[in-house]
Amino acid sequence: MAEKELQTALQQLRQTLQSHDYTQSTSLLSRAKIALLNLNALIPQEKTPRKYLQVARETLELGAIISIRLKDTVSFTRYFQQLQPFYSLSESTLPKEGSNASKVTGLYLLLLLSEGDYAGFHTLLEALEVAAAQAGCKLEDNQFVQYPIRLEQALMEGSYDRVWGETKKERVPSEEFGLFTEVRRASTTFGASCVRENADPPEKILIGTIRKEIASCSERAYPSIPISDAKSLLFLDSEGSVVNFANESGWVVKDGRIYFPQQEEDYLSKDILVTSDQVIENTLGYARELETIV
Repeated sequence: MAEKELQTALQQLRQTLQSHDYTQSTSLLSRAKIALLNLNALIPQEKTPRKYLQVARETLELGAIISIRLKDTVSFTRYFQQLQPFYSLSESTLPKEGSNASKVTGLYLLLLLSEGDYAGFHTLLEALEVAAAQAGCKLEDNQFVQYPIRLEQALMEGSYDRVWGETKKERVPSEEFGLFTEVRRASTTFGASCVRENADPPEKILIGTIRKEIASCSERAYPSIPISDAKSLLFLDSEGSVVNFANESGWVVKDGRIYFPQQEEDYLSKDILVTSDQVIENTLGYARELETIV
């Protein structure tokens, strides 16, 4: 009975992904997990039959992918953690064929990157490199894992234009990765609350992280910069967006310039005007210096 219930729920979940209709996904996932519990397969055991391990892994992977499509990172993280015992099983116990492990892992790396959790990012990456070496594989051949790696490298180099390019739709390895550059609300988490009314102006998930890094470098390097230069530097589409971002960051906007309070006192007696090219070059150089120090 439990096995039949599981197969029915799985079939409907697959259809959910194809149709992009997630209205029943939560209840379907609950039904599937209850069936797995009844089969003693939700957590891999030594005597768990391979066919149950396979359907359990697929169920959790579907849950992870649906969670990302629903922009629910809490659920996605939970599914990722539940999948780790399955991913650690040997090839003879649970073959990798048919698994979405690469996609789920790549998405988790991208989530860590978008949250600025570089320690978690590199810890997981090191573990993946060890596992790949033991399996005789090359991590460079994994498109889903390589995508967040390229983004992280560009971020650490201060090559923000490269990061911007990687977030274009044609560069992402799958639909789910593209969700990290869709519009959201700046004051919310990457979740259902992003559509609430009267929220802050829209901002992109990963782009928001990049923009904050540029802003952090800028306010440490300069007493002030022209609004027009900040527009280019922060990759914003209008000077009005710059003013909004400045207000949210606690900066002072006056006479066509943005003043950074923490630097302003040190430069009150100096009239420093910086061109757009200098701002970008110096800020990116500053980001590289920070990475070298860290």
